[in-house]
Amino acid sequence: QLQLVESGGGLVQPGGSLRLSCAASGFTLDYYAIGWFRQAPGKAREGVSCIDSRSSTSYADSVKGRFTISGDNAKNTVYLQMNSLKPDDTAVYYCAAAKIGGYCTRSAGLYGYWGQGTQVTVSS
Repeated sequence: QLQLVESGGGLVQPGGSLRLSCAASGFTLDYYAIGWFRQAPGKAREGVSCIDSRSSTSYADSVKGRFTISGDNAKNTVYLQMNSLKPDDTAVYYCAAAKIGGYCTRSAGLYGYWGQGTQVTVSS
């Protein structure tokens, strides 16, 4: 059974850092793209970043230069390193998997498997 489990969320002050993890089970990352999405109360879901099977990446303009996505195939885990966090980054963060090869997309519609989400709160 394919499963994604996020961890690493929490409360952090503005300017701080967090690293989110997305642990995959039931499949290997070699053939999937993994995306990170977030949704704040009252706002639409936003595609934050993604990484494909060749480790090519994509970032939303709102996080470019602050967030870094990476994958560890040996651990079957994808990470989202978040630096210089702002209050606007407050949201529930989800990882998702799509069985697409050679590219990734920050469009949620192609992702068929989702984790349960982890809360990130940036506040002083």
